[in-house]
Amino acid sequence: MLKIGIIGGSGLDDPDILKDPQELDISTDFGSPSSSLLSGKINDVETLILARHGRKHQYSPTQVNNRANIKALQKAGATHIIATTACGSLRQEIDRGHLVVLDQFIDFTRFRKNTFVDSFEDGPVHTAMAHPFDDNLRRNLYETAQQLDLNVHDNGCVVTIEGPRFSTVAESKMFRMWGADVINMSTAPEAMLANEAGIPYAAVAMSTDYDCWKEDEEPVTWDEILAVFNQNADNVKKLLINVIKEIKE
Repeated sequence: MLKIGIIGGSGLDDPDILKDPQELDISTDFGSPSSSLLSGKINDVETLILARHGRKHQYSPTQVNNRANIKALQKAGATHIIATTACGSLRQEIDRGHLVVLDQFIDFTRFRKNTFVDSFEDGPVHTAMAHPFDDNLRRNLYETAQQLDLNVHDNGCVVTIEGPRFSTVAESKMFRMWGADVINMSTAPEAMLANEAGIPYAAVAMSTDYDCWKEDEEPVTWDEILAVFNQNADNVKKLLINVIKEIKE
């Protein structure tokens, strides 16, 4: 049975988009997820919502238990996962408020658990990761965003940094040279683990700033991110509500 898991980034875990939400407390072999799961329906489709950073945004990017988050969704029966995230733009054409349907990542984190396999005692596990984002989910997100007349880019490479600090100018320029289009602190470990768990995964990123490579602007601040984010969060919620009915088993 189709059951969509939504991992909500900052402010994108709104329980009001669910019909008849119920709280599910799920434990895993990797500890507790960032929040209890909310289970309900969107457009008559069974849906689960998990708050990546906790309901009060109490977990820093490094503290997020990505392994428990993915395992909790798997235990609750999620057949697909759609993730939302705020991001900084590394490209002039990706303006504030634009959405990017990610197709590649660069992992620049340092302290995250990014596999369920802590040893090869039972045999080696090397998960294929050439194309970490599910093509069908990506197409659903892009086409639905177009139908809603949202500013959307059909692909983009995200570089995930450890955080919680922002980049230096030198780092930001280096990421551009590497071919990254946007930057965040969450996607890479999450995508790896979803793939290892065998759950189709896609992510839509909302650009809130130009990081700090664009030196004709002031470097990014958290207050600036929140301001742009709050102006555009409803677009992401609208996309989630409408894309759910397009997903097939």
